[in-house]
Amino acid sequence: MPTPQAPTRILLGLGNPGSRYAATRHNIGWMALEAVAERMKLEWKPGRGDYWEAVGDWRGQRCLLAKPTTYMNNSGQAAAQLLERYNLLPADMLVIVDEFQFAVGKIQIKPSGSSGGHNGLESLIYQLGTRDFPRLRCGIGREFGPGQMADYVLSPFPPEQQEAVQQMILQARDAMLDWAAEGTQRAMVLHNNRGTVAG
Repeated sequence: MPTPQAPTRILLGLGNPGSRYAATRHNIGWMALEAVAERMKLEWKPGRGDYWEAVGDWRGQRCLLAKPTTYMNNSGQAAAQLLERYNLLPADMLVIVDEFQFAVGKIQIKPSGSSGGHNGLESLIYQLGTRDFPRLRCGIGREFGPGQMADYVLSPFPPEQQEAVQQMILQARDAMLDWAAEGTQRAMVLHNNRGTVAG
């Protein structure tokens, strides 16, 4: 029986497990990743670590989609396990993450950067020992006051933003697929600075 081909690209969506968090702003990374799995017609299954996985081919690349099963603050464990298991570099993994500095509807790919105060990214930087991994930032807006950030990110998007959220998920899906096939720089050219939905 032939050995399954090892993945060449990892798409890691950040979020919290459990139904109570499924529709929250903090889980936009999972929502977008699930749109990729649907487009590729993949099924999720338990991975060999702290994550769920879905694996398939896209335009010549073997892609592994992963959702950490730890809570957000420990997302780096799954990232480290995946890179070690498949002998890949941080540059071979795109992290999909919520970004409160962006209005709902805006997405942006960056090749590296700080955590920006995001606990999931902080965990990845700590576990991987580097800030040099690409990330796809998905806007969730900044409609909260002092001391309200935790409640805000763990709350669902309001009904009036649902259309913009769904459009953003589709944009993020396309950006992830282009990243998988063509790499970070090309995906940045194709998807950064596109028109966004105010919110």
